[in-house]
Amino acid sequence: MNAIEHQMKTLRMPSMAQCWTSLMETRRHAELSLEDGLKFLLQAEQDGRLASRQARLVKEAHFRYQTSLQDILFDSSRGLDKSKIMSLATCEYIKQGVPIIITGPTGAGKSWLASALGYQACLSGFKTSYYGMQKLFEHITTCRIAGTQYKFFERLAGTDLLILDDFGMHVLDSQQMLDFMEIMEDRHGIKATIIASQLAVSDWYDILSANTTAADAILDRIVHTAQRFVLEGDTLRKNEIVL
Repeated sequence: MNAIEHQMKTLRMPSMAQCWTSLMETRRHAELSLEDGLKFLLQAEQDGRLASRQARLVKEAHFRYQTSLQDILFDSSRGLDKSKIMSLATCEYIKQGVPIIITGPTGAGKSWLASALGYQACLSGFKTSYYGMQKLFEHITTCRIAGTQYKFFERLAGTDLLILDDFGMHVLDSQQMLDFMEIMEDRHGIKATIIASQLAVSDWYDILSANTTAADAILDRIVHTAQRFVLEGDTLRKNEIVL
């Protein structure tokens, strides 16, 4: 390791150091002016930091599936609008705090699509968290026992995109209703939320019946402003899911 490479690593510029080593090994450094060489090295470091941040965001999101929007094989018979889906790749809905609702039968690709949208959000630099509803409430219960539930709620409120999967698998009790309302209240119009559910939206009120006042508030903050996707078709459990 030469002195320049060592100093770059000491300054925590590993991608720049790697680029410098490559330039030296191929002797391309002699072909570049000082300005062009600096631009080349700085771009390498910038690209490296971006890739590291994206990888960290993906890892911390805990997606159910590792997939992307580019993997989707669109099929018009599934009732999925390609242009509508691809418009979400810009992540403008995240900046605007717009919720997304994905419904459909078991195996139709709801979790897969939600994961793909979340992965795109990470690539765009947005902090994303993925939770199944049951695990979410189990974690809240654990935090409440430890006295850290408010800290957890603050972390959720600061998450750019929150993905909630398996919504409607069980009826929410009174405490879960209050917790869910707090989460939605913190995010309303500020942060984006994706909700995936086997239940049609018209049936959501039934699982929120433990507190009708809270149910009205929750549905008002989710349903009325959401973009909706209703996936159709038979159960699909393949390596590649056609959407």
